[in-house]
Amino acid sequence: MKKSSIFILAGLICFLLTGTPWAQPQGDAEGKAALYDPKTVETISGLVVAAPVPSSPEGMPDRVRLTVKTDKETIPVFLGPSWFIEKQEMKISALDQIQVTGSRIMVRGKPVILAAEVKKGDQVLKLRDESGAPLWSAPKRPSRAIPPGREVYPQGQGLYWPGRKDNR
Repeated sequence: MKKSSIFILAGLICFLLTGTPWAQPQGDAEGKAALYDPKTVETISGLVVAAPVPSSPEGMPDRVRLTVKTDKETIPVFLGPSWFIEKQEMKISALDQIQVTGSRIMVRGKPVILAAEVKKGDQVLKLRDESGAPLWSAPKRPSRAIPPGREVYPQGQGLYWPGRKDNR
């Protein structure tokens, strides 16, 4: 075996054993909330002590993260992908007083909040729906309903469509 092959194999094993950057809070490719848990939703109020900054594990899309100091704790809050946050009218800066509603989860043994909604004064930034699905993902397609005039026969016997020559 060549030396370069050994190094590649060793790197791959180390990568798999140490964990992957995909374990970070973010939506997955289908737009589902990978870690968002509607059972752990809470609302916190506090002061933004670290301005929103894009943060990204290597090879992943930028996610906007800020830090909020409440009466009880200082906690990171993940908002969403930078391209989505930049398009919103509401802008968040350091020293803003905000209210965040989102799912409290643990990442690498520390609490973080995946925001569903952020309020600043009279402004509201909606990030997720009630189930936790991110608003930046593509809308789900409606179920494929059978058009009027078609009949479905049980157990895959076919589809009858009046006027079609090859009705099965």
